[in-house]
Amino acid sequence: MQQVCFASCFDQNTYRDLKLKEGKSISIRLKSTNLVISDITGFSVSQNSFVSSSIPRGVALRKKTFCGKFAVSIEEFTNEMVGSKSCNIKFLRGRVPSWIKIPMSIALPFGAFETVLLEDVNKDIANKISHFMKFLNGGDLTKLRAIQESVLQMNAPLSLTHELKNKMRSSRIPWPGDEGERWNRAWQAIKKVWASKWNERAYISCKKANLNHDILCMAVLVQEVICGEYAFVIHTKNPLTGDTSEIYAEIVKGWGETLVGAYPGRAMSFITKKTNLTSHNVIGYPSKLIGLYCKQSIIFRSDSNGEDLEGYAGAGLYDSVVMDKVEKVVLDYSNDRLVVDKAFQNSLFSKIAEAGKIIEGLYGSPQDIEGLVKDGIIHVVQARPQI
Repeated sequence: MQQVCFASCFDQNTYRDLKLKEGKSISIRLKSTNLVISDITGFSVSQNSFVSSSIPRGVALRKKTFCGKFAVSIEEFTNEMVGSKSCNIKFLRGRVPSWIKIPMSIALPFGAFETVLLEDVNKDIANKISHFMKFLNGGDLTKLRAIQESVLQMNAPLSLTHELKNKMRSSRIPWPGDEGERWNRAWQAIKKVWASKWNERAYISCKKANLNHDILCMAVLVQEVICGEYAFVIHTKNPLTGDTSEIYAEIVKGWGETLVGAYPGRAMSFITKKTNLTSHNVIGYPSKLIGLYCKQSIIFRSDSNGEDLEGYAGAGLYDSVVMDKVEKVVLDYSNDRLVVDKAFQNSLFSKIAEAGKIIEGLYGSPQDIEGLVKDGIIHVVQARPQI
């Protein structure tokens, strides 16, 4: 491990201060909501000064086999078919109160990609990938892109299209194939999720963790995109202080990718004590320049067997893809109710905090929860253990 920290800095003053420290050894720690930067003096920094990899020995990927179906409903989800992302959605359905909505979901299970690749229509592509894999296993990382491009050339067997269509319709998820070219966009999105197994960051992370990349397997969680007014992330343990009695949440306008992705600006953020969910401490006001909005669409979420392993945070390494274009809108906060309407703000914060507390209670441990607000209703699209 190279022990290199990659971070985003939106404060120009802090950025200039860091630039002045170039070539020096520094300590960076978080105190409340502020960074405390100080010089390290009095000793020589060596390779041994840094903590070695925190990934414990014994963490390993478990090999998965194809269940024989190209599409499975949420009722059929098991951890042998799909990853923790899908299993968590199944766990929450029927357990959360009715005012918290969980999206309808189906999945392309583990082994679907490998089975499609073995189809006669993909024989030449399979040979190309096998050829590139020999170079990749020899250390040639330039072949990662070639493998991804080959995956994107795969053809969909009729059996996959038929099963996916039937399963989506029976689960009340709109089938994109009835609108001409939209199925082609959906199929391309599915392939992009599969291909993300070979993105450079994920591949290197897997190798550094001594995990066997060859048996990393990618399921695809399929959900209808809900177009909300706001998106949020809840940490049921305050990540700034480690305080388990506090909930920390961030909220943005539009789709949540501006929150979980590297989009400039800050989200609105607040802290709430679990013992008093109606009292909130606002610690940051929004400054995101861009909001993302999408009409009715389908999202295909990566759900590998290399995510949320105990001791290894593989979440976020692989791609989730919306099949339709997302519109970028320049935001105006001057009349936004979340900023100017205190009663609305308190009501929404309380709902979000209560949802976080309920879901943490169901799992019995701190949770990292993603969701959105549409017409005042809370929708939770993802939950995972908080690292």
